[in-house]
Amino acid sequence: MGELAIITENILQALAAGLLIGCIYGLMCAGLGVIFGVMRVINFAQGDFMMLGMYSAYYLATSFGLLAVLGPFFGPVAAAIITGPILFIIGIFVHRYLVTRVTGVQVAGLEGEGHFAQLILTLGVALVISNGALIFFGSEPHSIRTPLSRTAWEVGPIFGDAVSIFINKARLVGAAVSVLVAFGLYIFVTKFRFGKALRAAADNPQSATYVGVDVDQAHRIAFGLGIAITGVAGGLVASYYPFQPYVGIEFVIVMYAGVVLGGMGSIIGAFWGGLIIGLVQQMSTLILPTQLQNTAIFIVFLLVIFLKPQGLFGRNAERT
Repeated sequence: MGELAIITENILQALAAGLLIGCIYGLMCAGLGVIFGVMRVINFAQGDFMMLGMYSAYYLATSFGLLAVLGPFFGPVAAAIITGPILFIIGIFVHRYLVTRVTGVQVAGLEGEGHFAQLILTLGVALVISNGALIFFGSEPHSIRTPLSRTAWEVGPIFGDAVSIFINKARLVGAAVSVLVAFGLYIFVTKFRFGKALRAAADNPQSATYVGVDVDQAHRIAFGLGIAITGVAGGLVASYYPFQPYVGIEFVIVMYAGVVLGGMGSIIGAFWGGLIIGLVQQMSTLILPTQLQNTAIFIVFLLVIFLKPQGLFGRNAERT
């Protein structure tokens, strides 16, 4: 019975951790899903914008005093939320002066519709951001250290007195905020007029123009919004995960896997794709070394794409 209890506890612990981390993964994937779903732009710099969100939340919480004023519970959350508008402005600026040159009607007649230039441009932006961050912030790892990141709630004992689950407080808060932000994004895209304009610009830019939608503006807002959402996710991750200027590459792989897994062009599918990746990543630790977590992710990814090339939610959740 003792060995069975240990196995059960390990499975439940991995499942709980996977759900919490998966919700935050889902939010960062939803941010990338907005950009790709509306603009069809493959943004290699998304992970580096997330890194900027981490540093923004860190300095808001520490240097600007949000942690001292609002406390360890609300301080990191407020820092992550405020990071959203900051990254939105950065995203608008980057799109206005860089991305717009390789998207939209300017490249409609080019081979590949500008995708080759987009790849090179976003890769260059990623290199500039990461190396610039190294110059300004240094290479020392940072994190928003609070009692929440070092403590956990105990759920249990369950199944008698033998099994308990420990839930990290910072991860639970981050997961709850991620679900709320993702739900707010869903309401915005499906219920609000400008959200519907974004969907129209994604479905058929030419027809959207005929009914009065400013497609260029829609693309700019979508790019800024996608950057902002991923930045918020980065701010939440910073409350429990040490980061440095090159941390973006660790998460951009997860983001693209989640977007493709959920269904290309589906924002809600991207969230579910990120959630599934979080579950697979944590459950794989039961049988694989920690270093092989990403291997497990891509094994599941390849299986899903082999069986359903459009992704899990590519048909049912497209443009939602």
